[in-house]
Amino acid sequence: MLTGEFIVYILYLMNTAAIYIKTEPKMKAEAQKVARELGFSLSSLVKAWLRQLIKTKTVTFSTEDEIPNEYTRAILKQAEEDYKKGNTSPAFKTGEEAVAWLEKQGI
Repeated sequence: MLTGEFIVYILYLMNTAAIYIKTEPKMKAEAQKVARELGFSLSSLVKAWLRQLIKTKTVTFSTEDEIPNEYTRAILKQAEEDYKKGNTSPAFKTGEEAVAWLEKQGI
């Protein structure tokens, strides 16, 4: 006998697809921490980035806060010194010219 009470279950199935990426555990943990500090989940930030990629068809990375490591600073310093001494390659009009010059240098 029915008493007039009904239990209604509403199942909502999201139309979603999973994306799996490989990254270092430390990077994932740091990214999750930053996302939490900003008040987001890492998943929501990735979804926002994907939406932006689709909308603009561009990929933008900022290197404003990047500080070169010791090795890179040494290479840049050596390049500046070489440039000041005139120790540079000539300008090339074609890739073939560049390859020929490199081969002549023994590179």
